[in-house]
Amino acid sequence: MKLPLIPPMLATSGTLPPPAQDARWAYETKQDGQRVVVYLAGDGSVLLRARSGDDITGAYPELAALGSALGSLPAVLDGEVLALDAQGRADFQLLQSRMGLAHSPGKAARKAAEVPVHLVLFDVLHLADRTLTALPYVRRRDRLQELGLDGPYWSTPGALVGHGRQALQATLDHGLEGLVCKRLDSVYEPGVRSRAWIKIRNMRSKDVVVGGWLPGKGRLTGLPGAVLVGQRAAGRLRYVGSVGTGWSETERAQLAALLRAAATDACPFSPAPPVAGAHWVLPRLVGEVRYSTRTRAGLLRQPSWLRLRPDLAPEESAADLPDDLG
Repeated sequence: MKLPLIPPMLATSGTLPPPAQDARWAYETKQDGQRVVVYLAGDGSVLLRARSGDDITGAYPELAALGSALGSLPAVLDGEVLALDAQGRADFQLLQSRMGLAHSPGKAARKAAEVPVHLVLFDVLHLADRTLTALPYVRRRDRLQELGLDGPYWSTPGALVGHGRQALQATLDHGLEGLVCKRLDSVYEPGVRSRAWIKIRNMRSKDVVVGGWLPGKGRLTGLPGAVLVGQRAAGRLRYVGSVGTGWSETERAQLAALLRAAATDACPFSPAPPVAGAHWVLPRLVGEVRYSTRTRAGLLRQPSWLRLRPDLAPEESAADLPDDLG
């Protein structure tokens, strides 16, 4: 059977629905993985397409058995491929070792044995001979649950209707990426970034020490394009990443003056990060940054600048880094 090609519907960043509308929304855990649309032709085959439309089936050989999970029933499903850490949480850095291997079957098979993936399914877009995108979310969800798709490398996690504030707090308490809010009456909009789906990413904040900067380009010529930041650990300043967003024009100009006044030829980080074109500064400026998670090496993911912290000494930057960093 020839199945329709359906690009995934996308969520818009936002905040929780107002309390008066809470019961009109479902809440799903936001997963840090690779979005896929799954095509099951009903002949035992499985086809996985990324958001780009590329065929990535070969990268995940352990999902091949999903092709026969519904027997001869054709289906198009929406989901996310995850790699899980020792605590059972999605780890995008782990998943990166599995991505990009669609045309390297031997390497993909070896990696599957080392870092198995898990597919979470959260929508059904086509079933048998009918496309379901015009049905409301709540009916599509019911149909998906009825399929009973839970196996060794895939599952269908439940969605919570109402209680959005409690759901968001639970993701924070368990160190999860965030929450996706989906309006119960929403249709599936292929390829559209819709306000009917709202994503909320949990962000954390941390105090860091500025140890260097990278020159800006274009309209930022002569100004810092990014600052290089670290945290104190075991008597050393450990590099934790570069921050290039979060300033107003005035704040960026003020920061440039502070960085010029603190210039030095010596890299303050130990070990020195492999950053080309860096300008080093004396590690005396403390700032607060917001970020989503850390990599396994302790680097900040998706950091943005919040503010300078002139009230803090550099020695007060929190040192919650992995023991083996650097």
